[in-house]
Amino acid sequence: MSTDDGVAAGVQVCSLKVDTPQLISPGATYKIVRFAFGTAEPTDRFEMHQAVQPDGYVVSDWSTDDRSGLIWPSKAGWGHLHAMIQWEPASGSAGYTELRDQYVRDPLGLTQTPNDTTATEHRTPTPGGQYYVKNHGVFVVPGTPLALRVTHNDAAPRLLTLAEFKLVIHDAA
Repeated sequence: MSTDDGVAAGVQVCSLKVDTPQLISPGATYKIVRFAFGTAEPTDRFEMHQAVQPDGYVVSDWSTDDRSGLIWPSKAGWGHLHAMIQWEPASGSAGYTELRDQYVRDPLGLTQTPNDTTATEHRTPTPGGQYYVKNHGVFVVPGTPLALRVTHNDAAPRLLTLAEFKLVIHDAA
């Protein structure tokens, strides 16, 4: 059985996309990928990515506030995380040699289990474009936000040119 939007009954989806480039500084510290609120691409029927967050905090500028990168699960269940990450091209021999990405529960320390990372990947750049897709399953609960984080090891900041971050929650059985 499915709903009018094609989503199976009992499944809740939050789908975010940003094509505004984000300048990511190099280093071992991962950066939260930020997403705008209420743009045409996102699907957020279950209000998991809102400027007014479940704890009452209000995001006034999505492009400067790490909280704009949070998805707050709307219910407990088995979550499938999906991401697409696109970086600017490597700049020859002086560019990055490693691109890094991960999912994280509570990256800002808002709950009792902060910074619980999963699906961390370190990748070497390809000769062409730097386009990556990742998927991972986790149990999710309301009140514990999730984020997609990235970094790289270049000597200079690099642009993340496009990103998508999605959570699909299935009822826990």
